[in-house]
Amino acid sequence: MNNTLYQEELLEHFKYPRNKKAIANPSFESNLDNPSCGDKVQIQGIITNNVITDLGFSGSGCVISQAAASMLTNHCIGKTVDEVMNLTKDDIFALVGIKLGPTRTKCALLSLQVLQEGLAQQRIKKNT
Repeated sequence: MNNTLYQEELLEHFKYPRNKKAIANPSFESNLDNPSCGDKVQIQGIITNNVITDLGFSGSGCVISQAAASMLTNHCIGKTVDEVMNLTKDDIFALVGIKLGPTRTKCALLSLQVLQEGLAQQRIKKNT
């Protein structure tokens, strides 16, 4: 895909986000904000037999942060917790599809950080 198509997909996810919803009785939830730019993301999810069966997010911020949250939650439903915990910044860059500078990189990675932190907290809670 060329940059124009990726930009259109980002705008589509920003205007019509997937999984922008609250989850009733979530297995986990986490939220973070980026004080340098004002982006905020909260993610809630349900885990059944180590598989993420539902995700929802809420937040506010720039097109990149909110579209990345939509794309990431869409991508992760149906994956195991381990698969999601092994996602890297390169996986997010592939989802977003456009070259990002240092400031925008933080925007794109915020939702991955929130999701992985929530899953890590859920593992700790489950094991205690």
